[in-house]
Amino acid sequence: MSLRRIGIFGGTFNPIHIAHLIVAENVREQAELDKILFIPAPNPPHKESSWLIDTELRIKMAKLAVSANPYFEVSDIEVELSKNTRSYTVNTLMALGKMYQAELYLIIGMDQLLELHIWKDPGKIIEMSKVIVINRPGFLAENVHPDYRDKVTFLKTPYIGISSTDIRNKIKENRSIKYLVPEAVEKFIKENKLYNQT
Repeated sequence: MSLRRIGIFGGTFNPIHIAHLIVAENVREQAELDKILFIPAPNPPHKESSWLIDTELRIKMAKLAVSANPYFEVSDIEVELSKNTRSYTVNTLMALGKMYQAELYLIIGMDQLLELHIWKDPGKIIEMSKVIVINRPGFLAENVHPDYRDKVTFLKTPYIGISSTDIRNKIKENRSIKYLVPEAVEKFIKENKLYNQT
């Protein structure tokens, strides 16, 4: 019996938006994954976190966003793992490896691949998972260190010019975010008055 193939899609998801979902579904189909786990990062090591809203709120939005797709699931594994430290991908993969009898496929962007050498234990990350890299405008594969370039799989996915930063800015400016996030997420943001602080 072949092992299940599980995609690991981490990020701040602050908030999760339509582009996240479209890219994840595209990767799931191309890589023939059985499931994709969306893992909101509580305390990412390479990002300024002062603008992050509470992790539980981001997890709730992610669950609302993926609820219609039986292949998508949200995991709060990094909440427990990062209680006394930053949320490191290598620790997440180690924990998931113990939880699942599965092949793990780490989904990252080309921009993240270019920074992989500054992540914690990048060699171990590549050992524990098959790394899928999605294209990002302005980032070229030839700029990737050859140690990593030959050990990852590059996938072409649709580029959709939506970012969480733009969505937060629109909310602060009292502009519409309709169709940028799933309807249930838009409603949750409005009901909880998220991101509208100046």
